[in-house]
Amino acid sequence: MQHIRARRTVLGALAALAFVPLVACGQDASPAASPASADPSPPASATTVPSADAKALKAEFKDLEGKFDARLGVYAVDTGTGREVAYNEGERFAFASTFKALAAAAVLQKHSPSEMEQVIEYSPDDLIAHSPVTEKHVETGMSLSALSEAAVRYSDNAAANLLFDALGGPKALDAELEKIGDDVTRMERREPELSRWAPGSTRDTSTPEALAKDLRAYVLGDVLGKGDRAQLTKWLRTNTTGDDLIRAGMPEGWVVGDKTGSGSGYGARNDIAVVWPDDGAPIVLAIMSNRSEEDDDHDDKLIAEAASVVADTFS
Repeated sequence: MQHIRARRTVLGALAALAFVPLVACGQDASPAASPASADPSPPASATTVPSADAKALKAEFKDLEGKFDARLGVYAVDTGTGREVAYNEGERFAFASTFKALAAAAVLQKHSPSEMEQVIEYSPDDLIAHSPVTEKHVETGMSLSALSEAAVRYSDNAAANLLFDALGGPKALDAELEKIGDDVTRMERREPELSRWAPGSTRDTSTPEALAKDLRAYVLGDVLGKGDRAQLTKWLRTNTTGDDLIRAGMPEGWVVGDKTGSGSGYGARNDIAVVWPDDGAPIVLAIMSNRSEEDDDHDDKLIAEAASVVADTFS
């Protein structure tokens, strides 16, 4: 879809000054290559310096909250320069199905290539709402690799639960995230319960900053081996559920690998992604949102327009 550019003139003039670089980061992977090993995040002591442009960006995100009657959280980092775009980046949101990318990454990390091809048997009782791939293979079962692909590319819920089983449950995935430095995300329940969130609850929540750093570690860092990084990247780039979200806010020619998520209430809608611009280092971003009433629905345009702000800032 065409890149959304409902932007203010002042931001176009200020984009080059968006934020002071954090630190000199290692060059991450380009679209034509397998992801390279890289420090998954800058040092904790690195900070951004407030600027007029930072205030203008904050105002634009706040305007989007008003336009869509939603709460918005954004964290993005240009991995080449260390520049950040951040808005409510430390606030908790329901992560919903975005966790499936992290679960697949953890499964890849813990299992050898031959183990990834072992067939997992399951029954009709394991099928739950939105299991479009697993429902077709009840009689034959599916390999761990195929289940991971189904969870990431098609957001298959039964596949995600079977990945939990392969890891030892939600708490085991939580422990794997802690090993890569994420002590923020709280993995507690399985599908479909984990997508049932209400304001104030901390179960099955994370922050935009934490999820973006997790994704960066798995896709661009050295947590996974080269082959596993390439496989995860392929699944993310061929995701079938994200055309109207971050992808819709990116310029033509930019390559996006993403994992979407939506909750069963309060209009929760998220997308986490690694984006490879046509020139420059990858951008890692997480955009999360929700609304105030339980029966509120989400609007994908909120995510797309927030992504457009990020793209314009880093262009």
